[in-house]
Amino acid sequence: MIIELANKVMAGGEITRQEALALAALPESETMLLLAMADKIRQHFVGDTVDLCAIVSGRSGRCPENCAFCAQSAYHKTDAPVYGLLPEEELLAAARQAKAQGAVRFSIVTSGRGVEREGDFERILTALHKMREECGLEVCASLGILTPDAARALKDAGVSRYHANVETSRSHFGKICTTHTYEDKLSTIEAARSAGLQICSGGILGLGETIEQRVEMAFELKAVGVTSVPLNILNPIPGTKLADNPPLAPLEILKSFALFRFVLPKAMIRTAGGREKNLRDLQSLALSGGLNGMLIGGYLTTGGRSEADDRQMIADLGRAMPGQEQVSW
Repeated sequence: MIIELANKVMAGGEITRQEALALAALPESETMLLLAMADKIRQHFVGDTVDLCAIVSGRSGRCPENCAFCAQSAYHKTDAPVYGLLPEEELLAAARQAKAQGAVRFSIVTSGRGVEREGDFERILTALHKMREECGLEVCASLGILTPDAARALKDAGVSRYHANVETSRSHFGKICTTHTYEDKLSTIEAARSAGLQICSGGILGLGETIEQRVEMAFELKAVGVTSVPLNILNPIPGTKLADNPPLAPLEILKSFALFRFVLPKAMIRTAGGREKNLRDLQSLALSGGLNGMLIGGYLTTGGRSEADDRQMIADLGRAMPGQEQVSW
């Protein structure tokens, strides 16, 4: 079944939700074959380049939303840093560092419901424009819920992609957040798309959802035309509602990644926060199991691993970053 469905996708077909659920129900003994065929799909549609992006936490803490996983929520008592919008030079310095580490995209991420804090949005627009002009990076933004006017302003500033995670499936969302809705997420995605921005949207695995709900999320992302999909894995933070969530098994995570590739064969799918803690020595299997991108460096409230280790992993897999030739043996 795995090979048959992979061939169907590579021939230009689409798997149904029922077929994806059948793949999700496969025993662990079939996981490696599933990863291999997901990687065939990746090779067929998006090639061997590993896309690297990086972020800066431009404004941290005091968020009025109650997302159960988030260390920056005002509803939680955590050790996450709290600060207002970083000075422009600090934002630009972070972009320069990301460029030096091989990132082709860079995003400013801010805590909060949206861009409503007085003066912050205008300063963010200026910083994003300078990042694009001075660093030669593709610039993105992740600023929460977005109005159509704000989306157009981001486009005018040179932003090419807006990030707005749906976080989880529609059927599970109410257990993760109640201060905004799944429809609010979709409205932001539509506002960004209408302004001519590409859409980056994914979620977090390990929020207490079932693997069937991960399939649900994959098809929801497909339905709204998302082309860039970051897949995080919960790194439970003390003081948050999900602090005691049990970790997912590495092979379950990799199986879930592969399912996203079967459903979204042409998308940029990247592993993001939590990969170091949850995949450990199996991190390379994400890139040889269907994924074609990584978020590098640190995350919002947790650190990542060294840029040198990630570069070595990419080279050991015979893969290349944008602007490099593929490694040949």
